[in-house]
Amino acid sequence: MSPKTHTQKSAKSATVTGKAVTGFTDEERAAMKERARELKAEVRPGPHAKKADGERDVLAKIAEMPKPDRATAERLHAIVKASAPALSPRTWYGMPAYAKDGNVVCFFQSAHKFKARYATFGFSDKANLDEGTVWPVAFALKELTAADEARIGALVKKAVS
Repeated sequence: MSPKTHTQKSAKSATVTGKAVTGFTDEERAAMKERARELKAEVRPGPHAKKADGERDVLAKIAEMPKPDRATAERLHAIVKASAPALSPRTWYGMPAYAKDGNVVCFFQSAHKFKARYATFGFSDKANLDEGTVWPVAFALKELTAADEARIGALVKKAVS
């Protein structure tokens, strides 16, 4: 008998549900291009380094969103600014985000951007939310109630503490 040989298939031919893996979606590629532009703007000295420009960029991204996501993003922007004025608005992968000392602490992801059924408000690993051994770092948003707004405001305050 001849020894068995193992042939490794490429990632492109791997399947999970019977469909071939095709790589990044158009939306993911667009987000990566946005991030590359953001990184280039951060490196270049000039007007893009100012906090006011970050605010302008975030408000421009929010204005581009379809109505349901736009209303949620506008409300979240106000909550974050009121809860943690030390956070600097900026874009991150083309989405509104809020940073402390240059590190993103929290961000909003439009449902429309990735064709998802809900928007997301999330926290990065730079957020001080550690509680025990397990804690949530992202929340699905369909709409914002007063209780939701209070909870998010408290989490944002804790995240920058």
